[in-house]
Amino acid sequence: MAIDLCLPELPTPRTAVSERALSRWMRAGSAPGEDDAHEKPEPWYRVLWLTGVDYFSTLGYQPGIALLAAGALSPVATAVLVLVTLFCAVPVYSQVAARSFAGQGSIAMLESLLGGWWGKLLVLVLLGFAATDFIITMTLSAADAAQHAVENPLLKHVLEGHQVAVTVLLLALLAGVFLIGFREAVRVATFVAIPYIALNLVVLVRGLLEIARRPEVIDAWRLDLGLQGDTPALILAAAILFPKLALGMSGFETGVAVMPHVAGDASDAGAPKPRGRIRATRRLLLTAALIMSGLLLLSSFVTTLLVPPEAYSEGGAAAGRALAFLAHELLGHAFGSAYDAATIAILWFAGASAMVGLLNLVPRYLPRFGMAPQWTTYRRPLVLILCAVALFVTWLFDADVEAQGSAYATGVLVLMLSAALAVALALWRESRAEPKLLGRLAGLGQSGYFWLVTAVFLFTLVDNVVARPTGALIAGAFVLVILFSSAASRIRRATELRVSEIRFADQASAELWQEIVGHKVHLVPLRGDTPAARSRKAEELRKHYKIDGPLAFLHVSLMDNRSEFLAPLTLSVKRAGPNILLDVSGAIAVANTVAYVSELLDPISLFIGLTGTNLMTQAARYLLWGEGEVGLMVYKILLRYWEWTPEKSDVRPRIFLMSEGSLSATSVGLGS
Repeated sequence: MAIDLCLPELPTPRTAVSERALSRWMRAGSAPGEDDAHEKPEPWYRVLWLTGVDYFSTLGYQPGIALLAAGALSPVATAVLVLVTLFCAVPVYSQVAARSFAGQGSIAMLESLLGGWWGKLLVLVLLGFAATDFIITMTLSAADAAQHAVENPLLKHVLEGHQVAVTVLLLALLAGVFLIGFREAVRVATFVAIPYIALNLVVLVRGLLEIARRPEVIDAWRLDLGLQGDTPALILAAAILFPKLALGMSGFETGVAVMPHVAGDASDAGAPKPRGRIRATRRLLLTAALIMSGLLLLSSFVTTLLVPPEAYSEGGAAAGRALAFLAHELLGHAFGSAYDAATIAILWFAGASAMVGLLNLVPRYLPRFGMAPQWTTYRRPLVLILCAVALFVTWLFDADVEAQGSAYATGVLVLMLSAALAVALALWRESRAEPKLLGRLAGLGQSGYFWLVTAVFLFTLVDNVVARPTGALIAGAFVLVILFSSAASRIRRATELRVSEIRFADQASAELWQEIVGHKVHLVPLRGDTPAARSRKAEELRKHYKIDGPLAFLHVSLMDNRSEFLAPLTLSVKRAGPNILLDVSGAIAVANTVAYVSELLDPISLFIGLTGTNLMTQAARYLLWGEGEVGLMVYKILLRYWEWTPEKSDVRPRIFLMSEGSLSATSVGLGS
């Protein structure tokens, strides 16, 4: 077992450091989930509003979508949506919260279920859909807020024709809030969400009073329903129409993404699993679902009975804003304008929960995979990058809400499907490991329920993709961008040292290391770890080179999962006669490990063999499995690192790249 004593970490590359005021300010913001003295976790009932601005803001357009898709069946279809929310989405994300309490959501669960490159590829694809969901949440909500502003009777003559400009301004203001800090985002979310809910309740109560005053609207609605068939036929039709209303479940993934900001209780301190935080997050998810379910049912009933078909059809006065239409019609333009202002505010800030989701996901995956620069772990630069992407999407779609809706639905449903699948797989595996028969049967039954939930979400996703295939194309574009940019970053960062830490295998190794460090040995990496291979190599070196001092033979053992970008190493140091044996285990790339050990050991010389095989094949083997032409890669890695640390240029080792086939004829000395 490795002892706690670690070798010192190598210096951070100079290119990542700048002391200018702007750079210090950029680096000051850590990524969400890294609690510091200035940004403590908040009680769940406060964080509720941050995820709620995404979830609750759909009231701005969901009743209009339901009317357009289902007409008189809107309340029945909405009831199906509520049932799916309470009995499918809430149980799924309650399980996700218990298994992925650091905020990664279902993506982390699937990564653990599928290891290696397949797991990494799946994560990148899901990150593409998550980016679709969260970025389109920001752009669509801001565009819808701008549309509400443009359609307001008091502002229409001023803002008409400037929807793109208003959308851009709202996105810039959103980024500004996150550049200041997360605590401010929670406060703003509370400030915009609570008044919005209150104003909606006023409109809905006024609508119910209007329905009570005009009972003929109920008779007309019942007649419409009667013309569409009996009760079983109505329920079947509503179930078929339900996928078109699926945006009413858009807040659950962000509900889990903001989990690192939810305060737990005293029992969480030092515990491997923060049960207090999990319980608080489950309360958050259930409370949000219950509030939204009640509002959706009431709004669908009121708007179906009171908004005429010509008003909610495309181009009508209530298109995309059915509740706002009723606010103006039933309570006057003064109250209607106040309602519009609250709707604009919550739609604008709906992007806040999406921003939090991305600020949690990107730093937890891409830099760790080597598929994004290390500076993306800082909040402020990442906020600026995400804002730039959102502005580009807004320009691309000309701030058109309808054009972005299909991509939004696709992203939401893929994430919900992945969550249901991850939970079903996790419960199935756990049930198989259960030693008792009753426990195994209970686990299988629970897993079976979530397999049914997975089927529900799969049906919903397929129906949406068939009905609106452009959404899948847009989401696919996000996935391709993630894949190509990640591959480019991985290739660019391949010459980093890629070691998180290195520990000694035992106390004797630590003591012997201190004796040989600092220009006292010649470092010789070897593929074979046998006495015969070491003896043969020592004889060859002493025959062709004038070598004073012992040889330190280095053997590197690679870990099974070499898709990781960083890895901790374990170092064993032993004597073998006059020479030294260095055995490193747990590496993810041979060349990077040799370079790292060389920098720590500071040898007199470094002798590395060249295979001379096809360079393209060697490059692919190196990038995928950490093997390949070690000599050239070690030299390249060290040269790059030396450019970062010029202050040590007077003690660089000599590097000899040697052909294994003809040692004396092709040896080349490199270094100081």
